[in-house]
Amino acid sequence: MNISKLRILPAIIAIALFAVATQWVLTLQLSAQDTELAAEIADESQEKSLIDMYKAGGWAMYPLTLLSIGGFGLIVYNFLAVRPEPILNTAATLQIDEALAAIDVERAKTICRENPSPITNIIEAGMNRVDVNNFDPEQVKEAIEESSSEELAGPFVLINYLSVVGSLSPMVGLLGTVSGMVKAFNVIEAEGAGSAQALAGNISEALITTATGMIVGIPAMFFFFFFKNRYGKITSRIGRVVGELQFTLNKAIKNRT
Repeated sequence: MNISKLRILPAIIAIALFAVATQWVLTLQLSAQDTELAAEIADESQEKSLIDMYKAGGWAMYPLTLLSIGGFGLIVYNFLAVRPEPILNTAATLQIDEALAAIDVERAKTICRENPSPITNIIEAGMNRVDVNNFDPEQVKEAIEESSSEELAGPFVLINYLSVVGSLSPMVGLLGTVSGMVKAFNVIEAEGAGSAQALAGNISEALITTATGMIVGIPAMFFFFFFKNRYGKITSRIGRVVGELQFTLNKAIKNRT
């Protein structure tokens, strides 16, 4: 009995070794196939350029392109326009202060016309109501307030357009997402869930438009608040500068009398 068991033992060991070797070979083949498949997928993903992704985004990429160009142009313009010097025009206000100290209202008006800017336009509106012989500071103050509302509203309009770009871009991207998902469900209805390639194209369109809308909208909203705060600081200084000029004129007229 023991002898028969000893005779069978080498056969069992050989079978076990054969099974282990077979499993090892199959594992190597599967891993090699997985590696080749992963390499093919990587090659395909690397072959996709930005232009391919743009085309895959569908119709929604066209309005998003226009919004991105408009947003970029507004950002560049506001960087150039929303600065203290173009709005406050410090050199001109110093000359106006000297003219008002000498009660030379006509010279102050000439300086305002030769140096057009929001603050000089506001000052000129106030100077147009100055009557040196019958001076009424309330009329001057009312003219300055009326002109301030008009002059300071203009530059802020272009800042507000950044808010429009920042709000519309994600909404257009979301509309493209809905369009892509509708197409995907139409493919499922027509061909069934087995058409993976057609489904992938429509889902890719949905995701690309969402991402593009966010990429355009987030910087636009950031720069909207950035320029809004900067403009608010500049306009608060306008009130102080104009108030000092009014004080200079009032003091000069009182000293003359």
